[in-house]
Amino acid sequence: MALQNIGASNKDDAFYRYKMPRMLTKIEGRGNGIKTNIVNMVDIAKALARPASYTTKYFGCELGAQSKFDEKTGISLVNGAHDTSKLAGLLENFIKKYVQCYGCGNPETEVLISKKEMITLKCAACGFLSDVDMRDKLTTFILKNPPEAKKGGKDKKAMRRAEKERLKEGEAADEEMKKIKKDAKKKGGSSKESTAKGSKKKGSGGGSDEEHATSPTHSQDADFIVAADDDEDDDDDVEWQTDTSAEAARKRMQEQLSAATAEMVMLATEETEKKKKQAAHKDEGSANGTAKSEDKSTNGNHAVAKTTPFDELVAEIKASLGNAATAAQLKGVLSSSTLPPKEVMGALFEALFHGAAKGFAKDVAKNKKYLAAAVPDEAAQMFLLQAIEAFCGKCSAEALKEVPVVLKYLYDGDVLEEETIVQWYNEAVAAGKNSEVVEKAKPVVEWLQSAESDEE
Repeated sequence: MALQNIGASNKDDAFYRYKMPRMLTKIEGRGNGIKTNIVNMVDIAKALARPASYTTKYFGCELGAQSKFDEKTGISLVNGAHDTSKLAGLLENFIKKYVQCYGCGNPETEVLISKKEMITLKCAACGFLSDVDMRDKLTTFILKNPPEAKKGGKDKKAMRRAEKERLKEGEAADEEMKKIKKDAKKKGGSSKESTAKGSKKKGSGGGSDEEHATSPTHSQDADFIVAADDDEDDDDDVEWQTDTSAEAARKRMQEQLSAATAEMVMLATEETEKKKKQAAHKDEGSANGTAKSEDKSTNGNHAVAKTTPFDELVAEIKASLGNAATAAQLKGVLSSSTLPPKEVMGALFEALFHGAAKGFAKDVAKNKKYLAAAVPDEAAQMFLLQAIEAFCGKCSAEALKEVPVVLKYLYDGDVLEEETIVQWYNEAVAAGKNSEVVEKAKPVVEWLQSAESDEE
């Protein structure tokens, strides 16, 4: 396979050590179904140390065409017939933006995503941190599909620190044992001196030679028995127990595990405790509801409406939004719910857009990051469309008019894919749904289909 230097600026350098395969493309299909297959996209992406889905999506964004990469088969497709030279030029732009270091131009970089959802490239050669332009459309796709985390230097350093701490603890324990042995020897020496004096007294008193010969041995045995008795007494005084409180567990985890692992374990522990509290809260609520119903039957009081798990999730989402939660934090709240995915999406819409009226589309654009966090795959996209259909069916006429604009915002923001929107619309029409939401979505679906045919 023919190789070339990575980066157009290095193409004439015969001794440049960073190489990648030359791009190979193949036109498949004809008519409306014509597509361009980048045959060796997996090899190119491997040479660039980037996922093949990134380069494929970049081609689609720049060409304004639908693109798809199959993880199982490794097939990379872009709708329409495109020249190899054109795609190779786009690949060079991708390398400049997302592979090469902005400082030294070296392609040996790693993609990092900060807590504020900013993308940077860390160069392994010079250590320079390159800030990627977040206005580029591909950045939203990278945030939704971050690269696989590698075991970096931080984890290795944490493991080394933990190992050093364990060695120090072992050395301290060894020193303690040596001190105990020295103290035991001192006690043993004093007891031997006393027994020797006793034997001398016996010798002066006319004891036999056999008694003198055997007395030291007896005294040593006695010393051994006394020392053993002391050890047993010490063991009896020790109370063996383990503190099982959450605070003690947190300390033990921080001592024994690396920082990242300890945080993951504690998150899981907190989630479990949170679910237990929710279950206890539900039990209390049901008990209170029973008591209130009994009071009603006896005293004739007004009935109090019970809160459902759906209402509780809506309240929890509103509380997290009130505390300025990030998209990742809101995603954790949604994933911890035991409700079906469709109801979870409905609760999200109820919390974000309750009482939607004129300006509904602008509200959707403002909260796009939360909707994107709730849609990790195609199945979730379908739940999102069903939630829009159910929510807007109960909205005012002013909000209903903005359904096409809402769908357009979500499509442009990579929250919804064209295929999912068309599939949802066709299934709704086939099922005989004549709702106003489906009718309002018709122009958007027609626009998507006509735009694709025009591009081809």
